[in-house]
Amino acid sequence: QLVESGGGLVQVGGSLRLSCLASGGTFTKYVMAWFRQAPGNEREFVCAITDIDSTLTNEDSMKGRFTVSRDNAKNMLYLQMNSLEPKDTAVYYCAANDKNQVTMTPTAYDHWGQGTRVTVSS
Repeated sequence: QLVESGGGLVQVGGSLRLSCLASGGTFTKYVMAWFRQAPGNEREFVCAITDIDSTLTNEDSMKGRFTVSRDNAKNMLYLQMNSLEPKDTAVYYCAANDKNQVTMTPTAYDHWGQGTRVTVSS
């Protein structure tokens, strides 16, 4: 089970830190990822991280503003988002796969959280 938190309303240029608590499995077996989905858009890959902190980031969209991390001892995944822009407004989802696939493809991820909403106001 994956449960996200930390979303909310923030002004342009502000920061948020999203969290995802994982339960029900061995956390280190999973590649963890963040996706987001804005209204009317397809789900978009944000970033992924392995148990040994290898990362994959959608730099085209994130442009160095977002940083993913995980705390294996606490079964937690994080997304630090800085310099937020209105285009970052979306529901952000935590996802996991146990196939060791570090990928941008949503269908590779077997487990999803319910999402946390981020709204960036101008």
